[in-house]
Amino acid sequence: MSSSFGTLFRVTTFGESHCPSVGAVVDGCPGNLELTAEDIQVQLDRRRPGQSELTTKRDEADQVAILSGVEHGLTLGTPIALRVDNRDQRPGDYREMSQVPRPSHADFTYQEKYGIRASSGGGRASARETIGRVAAGAIAEKILHQQHGIEFVAWVSSVGTIDAADPDLASIDRSQVDASDVRCPDAAIAERMRQEILAAKDDNDSIGGVVTCLCRNVPAGWGEPIFDKLEAMLAHAMLSIPASKGFEIGSGFAGARMRGSEHNDPFVWKDDRLGTSSNYSGGIQGGISNGEDILFRVAFKPAATIGQPQTTADFNGTETEFKARGRHDPCILPRAVPVVESMAALVLVDMAMRQASRGFGQPK
Repeated sequence: MSSSFGTLFRVTTFGESHCPSVGAVVDGCPGNLELTAEDIQVQLDRRRPGQSELTTKRDEADQVAILSGVEHGLTLGTPIALRVDNRDQRPGDYREMSQVPRPSHADFTYQEKYGIRASSGGGRASARETIGRVAAGAIAEKILHQQHGIEFVAWVSSVGTIDAADPDLASIDRSQVDASDVRCPDAAIAERMRQEILAAKDDNDSIGGVVTCLCRNVPAGWGEPIFDKLEAMLAHAMLSIPASKGFEIGSGFAGARMRGSEHNDPFVWKDDRLGTSSNYSGGIQGGISNGEDILFRVAFKPAATIGQPQTTADFNGTETEFKARGRHDPCILPRAVPVVESMAALVLVDMAMRQASRGFGQPK
């Protein structure tokens, strides 16, 4: 069903933005993995609301509880249920929404699909749904790091028309990213981004941008030919994140402006393996990882819910002026960073298990 993701490592998320709790069920996690709530909480803390003045003022601790699948700090190989309670709910902020679908939000489409929708917040279309993804992704990330040394680092690379310079891909880490509440490792550009977000907030508006993600130490040979190509699965994962509007890997759309003689990645010997001298492919060729860093970008639109009055129509087609209430992010990018990392981890752990099922890729 549409709330589940993955084949061998399968995640199902549950919950709406203002229901009692949200979370995920993880099926396929191997047994005997050391796992505690603290392992998961680190990424949830990076995703949670109320971190700074750049995010929504909704005050949620987002403390995770492991309900099943773990005993004495070790996974049992059985489904792991993860729950995070919704505590700071204000459903009264959404009274106007009962008759007026918010412009560019999912109120209208959910009503058309199901004939009913959550009465407050965005329901399943809310960013609260990503809590389950991040919790499950933290488990996937731990598996990949322990068995293969894989690392994930994402950062905000643009806000509106402000672009950051590319960081040193060999050394960039999360501590550099988290040094700024914008989550951009370029300090000077991060401050410009910060001011741009605050200006949108002061205008009761929102602004979008791009998150770039680096996946290090991915072995060659992961990914399925044709329909489940690794970049196709990454695109599937990233475009399922709320407010995402675009995905590109390696050279992306810029590669369409190049000639093959410029774009090709020549092979060279690197220590004990064959590698490439450039990485326009973004670490994937023919839908299969080639051992180079996987590098991709995800574009996010401005948050749909804003505080400015907007001329729109109610469900009966009558023109009306709508002004949203509630607490919403002027820019979702800083909180989207761990979501992007988590979805990348969910894709790669599933591909690792598929490869291992063939007798390849077993941890040494």
